[in-house]
Amino acid sequence: MKVSKEDVVKIAHLARLDLKESKVGEMQDSINKVLDWMEALNVVDTQNVAPLAHMTSALNHFREDKAISSLSRDKALALGPDTNEQYFKVPQVIE
Repeated sequence: MKVSKEDVVKIAHLARLDLKESKVGEMQDSINKVLDWMEALNVVDTQNVAPLAHMTSALNHFREDKAISSLSRDKALALGPDTNEQYFKVPQVIE
């Protein structure tokens, strides 16, 4: 299956891409290379291959989710450049 220049222009229109006329041939070549690669994959015999959800059998090792207090409010506020007794002060961004 080969993609024509008209197909590339139609695909670009459907994807709402502003594709310059000078780039149509380059995009056509790129799409055709991908389609050739897909055809090569279709030749591979996958009859006895089990479907995979993940490429490896590695598992995530989650730790127990425990809330611990590691930094007090006073220590955290002491690290800030501009604070009041309870909060960090930041420049106003909305008028």
